[in-house]
Amino acid sequence: MSLKTKIKETVIGVQYLFVAFGATVLVPLLVGLDPSIALFAAGIGTLVFHLITKGKVPVFLGSSFAFVAPIIKATELYGLPGTMSGIAAVGLVYGLMSLAVKLWGTGFIAKLFPPTVIGPVIILIGLSLASTGVSMAGSDWLLAGVSLTVAVLVSLLGKGMLKLLPILAGIVAGYAVAWIFRGIDLSAVKDAAWISLPSFTRPSFSLPAIFFLVPVAIAPVIEHIGDVYAIGAVTGKDYVKDPGLHRTMLGDGIACMLSGLAGGPPVTTYSEVTGAITLTKVSNPYVLRVAAVTAIIFSVIGKVNAVLCTIPGAVMGGIMLLLFGSIASIGINNMITNRIDFSDTRNLIIVSLILTVGIGGAALSVGNFSMAGIGLAALLGVVLNLVLPRGATHT
Repeated sequence: MSLKTKIKETVIGVQYLFVAFGATVLVPLLVGLDPSIALFAAGIGTLVFHLITKGKVPVFLGSSFAFVAPIIKATELYGLPGTMSGIAAVGLVYGLMSLAVKLWGTGFIAKLFPPTVIGPVIILIGLSLASTGVSMAGSDWLLAGVSLTVAVLVSLLGKGMLKLLPILAGIVAGYAVAWIFRGIDLSAVKDAAWISLPSFTRPSFSLPAIFFLVPVAIAPVIEHIGDVYAIGAVTGKDYVKDPGLHRTMLGDGIACMLSGLAGGPPVTTYSEVTGAITLTKVSNPYVLRVAAVTAIIFSVIGKVNAVLCTIPGAVMGGIMLLLFGSIASIGINNMITNRIDFSDTRNLIIVSLILTVGIGGAALSVGNFSMAGIGLAALLGVVLNLVLPRGATHT
């Protein structure tokens, strides 16, 4: 590779980080974590993923939105250190799924988590924080409206790389309006050190928190499989065979575990970056490693973290209105694409119970063990799919 090509791909790698930047820092801001630790976890996690997959798969790992609502609830119930142990345990789910794929192939995953389970679980993930988004936006509808409008316009009318930055564009626009019309106290930014290590949180083992968070991993595990197939279609390579889906899943899982041990949110493969690869046609995995190293560098720049912490809640609320509704829509689209037959009583029962248990906030408690919300609904869906007889009468 020539020096000119190396420089070009290095610059593109930095751009790829900005494609993932908005979503990666939004998750910790929503759940009360240090944004710098999310950048650090994303960078380290991506490098670990590339190590395990032999540097063959052009993937970037960023903060997972699937865990926003569960992390908020788990932190209320078990505290932040306990929640971190639950996040670290999420990596074990990926490890078990990796072993299952190695032993029995991808068909095992599809059988255990069909669209009748995955679709409604994704819907729950999107809708579970709808009221929180409205509440945050309601604190200042001007700022929320600006950030939401810009994000929508960039999504619809943006060209090239700009089209892949709706979250970042919306946050920047909302922040600018807040700065001009509302005023933002930047004293913390002035006082922040240029170089500062992320605020690491030491996990404290909590079995209830582990049982609370682990079932939520069902949705991102399936998302991971879809993303691996998607990036393979973009590059024209079969990553399911080489280096193997079991390796990509294991890499994602270990990255999640490391993030939890460091006090960060779970990470997942980012389809936004796959979109950037589609546009630029640059799929050299080296570029994604550049993005990872850049994320780590950003994580230790104290003033970057300080600026992120001054973003008004209403700006984040405006983005949430679009973001979580979009996640719910993906769940609906998942069921439509897979042509779920709702005249089949079995399908109707599974989807209905997942939604009512999840949205209704049902909880299961036995002694110190507790499971609720999305995790309980996801586990219920898996069990129903395994035990309900097939070939039931149609409505």
